[in-house]
Amino acid sequence: MAILKQVPNILEHSGQLKPRFDALNNLIKAMVAITRCIIEFKELPPMYISQDVPALATALTHIPTAVYWTIRSVVACATQITTFTSMGHEYWISATNEAWELSTLAHKINSILDLLKKQLTLCHQYIDDKRSAEAFQTLLNLFQSIHIDNMKILRALISPKDDVLPLLEGSTKRRVNIDVLRRKNVLLLISGLSISQDELSILEQIYNESRVQGNRMESQYEVVWIPVVDRSVAWTDAMQNRFETLQATMPWYSVYTPTQIDKAVIRFIKEVWHFRNKPILVVLDPQGKVVSPNAIHMMWIWGSTAFPFTSLREEALWREESWKLELLVDGIDPTILNWIKEGKYIYLYGGTDMEWIRKFTTTARTVASTARIPLEMVYVGKSNKREQVRKCTTAITLEKLSYCWQDLAMVWFFWIRLESMMFSKIQLGSTVDVDPMLREIKKLLSYDKEGGWAVLSKGSFVFVNGHSSTVLPTFTQYNAWKDDVPPKGFDRACMDFHSKLHGDSQPCCRFEFPSEFGRIPENIKCPECLRIMEKYITFGCCHEENAISAFY
Repeated sequence: MAILKQVPNILEHSGQLKPRFDALNNLIKAMVAITRCIIEFKELPPMYISQDVPALATALTHIPTAVYWTIRSVVACATQITTFTSMGHEYWISATNEAWELSTLAHKINSILDLLKKQLTLCHQYIDDKRSAEAFQTLLNLFQSIHIDNMKILRALISPKDDVLPLLEGSTKRRVNIDVLRRKNVLLLISGLSISQDELSILEQIYNESRVQGNRMESQYEVVWIPVVDRSVAWTDAMQNRFETLQATMPWYSVYTPTQIDKAVIRFIKEVWHFRNKPILVVLDPQGKVVSPNAIHMMWIWGSTAFPFTSLREEALWREESWKLELLVDGIDPTILNWIKEGKYIYLYGGTDMEWIRKFTTTARTVASTARIPLEMVYVGKSNKREQVRKCTTAITLEKLSYCWQDLAMVWFFWIRLESMMFSKIQLGSTVDVDPMLREIKKLLSYDKEGGWAVLSKGSFVFVNGHSSTVLPTFTQYNAWKDDVPPKGFDRACMDFHSKLHGDSQPCCRFEFPSEFGRIPENIKCPECLRIMEKYITFGCCHEENAISAFY
């Protein structure tokens, strides 16, 4: 107020007096800042932090010093202002010691302030951790309790801060209350922002098919997307755009914004439901009880038919299955299903070695013509190396070597279903030594990692599941077993000769589990020799455009 009363003089001599006023102003700001900082320490919640916590203990030893220098600075400022108003600007222009003293005090206070701020940040971090641990324990207790509906569970997961409209409805894109999910079966689709378009398009297809007949049991569920993002990384415009783009394509519910998901919820999702980066589908019944910690494998294999997605339902569905061609291609390509009904010979094959592909398709067609059997061949690519698969598909089509899937989403779905079959079986406790279906699934996944392969069938009956090193020689040596075709039939004769070659030369088996998979088996038996396989850690890059970005 003293300075404000001298406004005309200040304005008249502002240029010469500016350094003095800057020194005074800086000191006042420093005093206010350190006072507020001390008050923040006083307001820390004692139920979450005590004075023996190192960060707070350190701060408390420095606060008396901070108070001393603050009071001394108040006296200095008052003295300078009084001197200024009584002596006038000529004195201030000539006085340098006073300005130096103010700057020294400001530097002293700012040094203490920096130290206190660091300790205050550590205190807040400590309190956040305690609160997060408390919230995490509350979540654990909630999921161990019995509820009359799913509202408590869903609010704790999706709307911990009691947001009135925490969800976005997929079809109308309107914000809605969480009550729309009351007493419904809820599938929580949990993923990062790196979820692929292939995954979304297949899920959308399954979801929409379940909605065609709304009165069917399989349609009595709702899906909610919960995006999990790294809270330690600053939320950027690029991440917001990615989130909005994904959200706009989804026909189901989604949380309105990822930032509303509490850190304790993210910890729960990672530690209890084993989420890494691959999408998982957690199934809650109408009372909020977890009936499946991850039904994504069931969804890929059987779609909505797997409802209500329990382990009992999973076991029942597997009892209805057997190792046949429909298991591999069901829900992907109706053309192949028609060939199966017609009883044709159907060869599925894969890999990215075009020289082997040309030899295999040409030789197989020649043998089929000689044996006079109706043959169809389908190229199903590889589980990775998308661009190489695209190039192979183009070459196969141009050279008319065989039928192939032009839509690479179908190729992706074929392989993700196959991987899901293995994970589903392992999750249920199956092993290759007692489960022949799992053994064949593992063989095929292993062959994919070790070059080319082929699955040969007559209608539904799969008679060969072999690596490129044995399947092609089986056909090139057709003369060695052609005499067995009339008595045994082409399929049995081919199977017997391939088994002989396979016994003489077994390729190495290899499985790859991306670190994003939540539940990686501790050990796996080889599908060929049934020994426990060796475990390695590998780093790989196939230069895919949709590779997981560290940005998300």
